[in-house]
Amino acid sequence: MNKKIITIGILSASAISTIHLINRMHHFLYTSGKLLSCSENQYYKWRFGKIKYDKKGKGNPVLFIHDLTSGSSSYEFHRLVNNLTNRNEIYTIDLLGYGLSEKPSITYTNTLYEELITDFIKNIIGRKTSVIATGNSVPFVISACHHNPELFDKLIFINPQSLYSQNQIPSNQTKLFKFIFELPVIGTFIYNILNTKHTFEKTFENEYFYHKNEIKEKYILNYMEASQLSGYFSKYSFASFTGKYMNTNIIHSLKEINNSILMIGGANKKEIKTTLENYVYYNSSIETVYISETRHLPQLEAPDKVLEQIRILINE
Repeated sequence: MNKKIITIGILSASAISTIHLINRMHHFLYTSGKLLSCSENQYYKWRFGKIKYDKKGKGNPVLFIHDLTSGSSSYEFHRLVNNLTNRNEIYTIDLLGYGLSEKPSITYTNTLYEELITDFIKNIIGRKTSVIATGNSVPFVISACHHNPELFDKLIFINPQSLYSQNQIPSNQTKLFKFIFELPVIGTFIYNILNTKHTFEKTFENEYFYHKNEIKEKYILNYMEASQLSGYFSKYSFASFTGKYMNTNIIHSLKEINNSILMIGGANKKEIKTTLENYVYYNSSIETVYISETRHLPQLEAPDKVLEQIRILINE
């Protein structure tokens, strides 16, 4: 009996060591290119960790906030930023748990990001700011604007998360997913399996872009790198996202904010028309526009069309 236990222990230790080695190799292969590093990067020392941001241009401030999906970072907006610096002071940010920002082993929530954006505008920008946000980041921007209206000017939301999805709170099943992802070694291994190059390629082809031939290899590589920076710490925001800890009901806030709001939808994104109509139902002042032949990331697939809409609202 003791020999069996010892054998099982040895095999288990060997398996864990092998998985750990695979995790390390996965991290090395995905981050060796250092694609996201830049000499212009600056860091805001927030209370939960250092936040990477860039600042360019002069004029009325505009803050870009990326999505919360795996691999997301401020790179999402790289085709827009330099085209706006002649009339605006542009800030791009990597949210806590994403890109080049720190990735502490905490639970990431809507409230956490609301506080981050509020503090960033107060302490770094220091003026009333227009905000451009994508997807799952839209809810915490709306909440922050509702609670601190003096900080926010015009709002542009690209393919916002549906109001139905925002109401999905953590369940026993999603809590279990979060627990599994946060396990040492094994959780990291599962995270890596779900975030391979093949996975990102399929996501771009089926969700992010309408035209497959517009997907560039560098887009995939940058998302891959962002998903692996900081090693196993990268999985914690993913675990909270999967566990639905970032969701919250924003209908009350949505009804009460009084800013100029433009919502941009990728015309070929599934159910986007219904999603935007639901937002307008609760706040009739919202304007909507659809970018033809695009899906979730029109800012990468059709930047000129997105820029046109941004300029109309921001500089009107």
